[in-house]
Amino acid sequence: MRPSEQLKQTCIDDWSAATTHPFCIELADGSLPLEKMRVYLAQDYTFIDNFVRLAASAIHHAPTLPDRLPLAHFLGIIAGPENTYFQRSFDMLEVVQSERVTPELLKPTRDFQALMLKAANSGEYGNMVTVLCVAEWVYLSWAEPVVDAVTSLPFYFGEWITLHSGEYFESVIAHLRTQLDTAFSHADTEQQQTMKDYFQQAVLLEKQFFDACYK
Repeated sequence: MRPSEQLKQTCIDDWSAATTHPFCIELADGSLPLEKMRVYLAQDYTFIDNFVRLAASAIHHAPTLPDRLPLAHFLGIIAGPENTYFQRSFDMLEVVQSERVTPELLKPTRDFQALMLKAANSGEYGNMVTVLCVAEWVYLSWAEPVVDAVTSLPFYFGEWITLHSGEYFESVIAHLRTQLDTAFSHADTEQQQTMKDYFQQAVLLEKQFFDACYK
């Protein structure tokens, strides 16, 4: 079993809870209350700044150019199409300006922000790619099974699914998992435990983030 799968199995209950969360199920069938989507988008948009920092740090610390390039390309997607999606959704859902710019952060939002910065500042590529892998792999895992529902959904639901599914996004996750597998395999026992801790904490925070936005 590859290391990324082994890490996933160490927290499979939280993983399953995150990837089959009622928030995701209701988003995919179009029944999610719009107020919950407004809260979710406002909170999730605050991740972009620190996600960019984390991804940029991972690009800097990646061992080779072939390791860097897929991350650099994906960073462009975050700064381009994904950022545009947020702005269009804010407008359509009439999210007030204060919530777009400075929402009051939920605890899981604050905690995940701190985890991303901690990984970015650790100087360890393995820590960085672990958090990046969880953040994106969780989304592929819930979005891919429901991609066929997209055509019947308004864009603020449907495009959130298509941004996290499909051939290109699958290639991003494949790259991140390979980077994680390699970093974990080359790490000593202490660093492997640190990466495991990052992985488990990131998965738990993904679940708690859905919980908080749903409630």
